[in-house]
Amino acid sequence: MTETNAGQRRGRHGPMSGRQAEAARNDQRILESARAVFVADPGAPITAVAKHAGVGISALYTRYGSKEELLRTLCTDGLQTFVNETEAAIERVRLGEDHWQVFAGFMRNLTDADTSSLTRAFAGKFAPTPGMFALANRSAELSEEFFGLIRDVLRPDLVLHDVSLVFELVAAIKFADPARTTELRHRYLALILDGIRADGRGDLPGPPPDWQEISERWNPN
Repeated sequence: MTETNAGQRRGRHGPMSGRQAEAARNDQRILESARAVFVADPGAPITAVAKHAGVGISALYTRYGSKEELLRTLCTDGLQTFVNETEAAIERVRLGEDHWQVFAGFMRNLTDADTSSLTRAFAGKFAPTPGMFALANRSAELSEEFFGLIRDVLRPDLVLHDVSLVFELVAAIKFADPARTTELRHRYLALILDGIRADGRGDLPGPPPDWQEISERWNPN
């Protein structure tokens, strides 16, 4: 996606015309569909995205010139989400909020954003742009700053890369029911957080999966 297109996709200051609003809705639908299609099957063709979004292939290509461009856009948005969440967490710490509550909230928010599913599905599938590398460097710098501020509530042998893989582990939990997926991801994130915390234990959210939930994943779709 060009810088001009990116700016158009995110909108400008002031109200949009009816045509611009419709274009923005179509663009959002395309991105949501691209995420759903490519996370489920990274090898899917771009035509599958158009079908999922309910738009013509020409409308899709007007906005995105290739599958790689779609993947880059999704991953750039994921990186920006991580940066925004980390900046917000740092601000909460600087305002004097409880370090553990800030960290746990940070982990839950990014689990819900599910940016790690993008990493699991798209790593190695496209060439990152210089802008993506810059954003990744920014996220790394912010992570170092954040963890330096809350180190007192974390086990001493925990490192940043441990947390990155925790997100990927939790993202691997996926059931047919999206609400149940969210509940179980939070349950196992809570288990992992108890292992990360320097001391104390918290209650696990949601009930554990039953046998039917475990076994039904093997049923053909």
